[in-house]
Amino acid sequence: MTPSDLPPPQDKSLHPSHPTEPGEQGSGNEHQIHVIGLMVGTALMFIGFLNVFLSISGGFEINVMPFLIYFAGLAIWANAAIETPILRYGVMAIAIALALGLFQYGEILFWHKQVLFWVTIIIVMYFMFVEPKKPTT
Repeated sequence: MTPSDLPPPQDKSLHPSHPTEPGEQGSGNEHQIHVIGLMVGTALMFIGFLNVFLSISGGFEINVMPFLIYFAGLAIWANAAIETPILRYGVMAIAIALALGLFQYGEILFWHKQVLFWVTIIIVMYFMFVEPKKPTT
């Protein structure tokens, strides 16, 4: 094999899959898991919220399942989105406790649906008007 038959050398900085420092090992997988958690958590929260919203506007009764879906999505979303451990695990614990409490109670009253609806609206409004922090590099 002659030197002219070899491919040209590749610039290693163009390939993010190859870590340049030992501390960067696995950061791509962590980011993918983070994004998947955000997507799945948001989707579950939306599905649960949509059922609650339609039951409020349509005036029909629902069982506990949309609330369980909503709170499961909230726990998954909090695990992926909140960086402060005490706040992350606090939100996850509250979501799981509320889901288990409603499951034990067994029925959904109108005020349960109203509380979930308005709290979700307030949370969405908060994230609409608060700018995310820029990562420092």
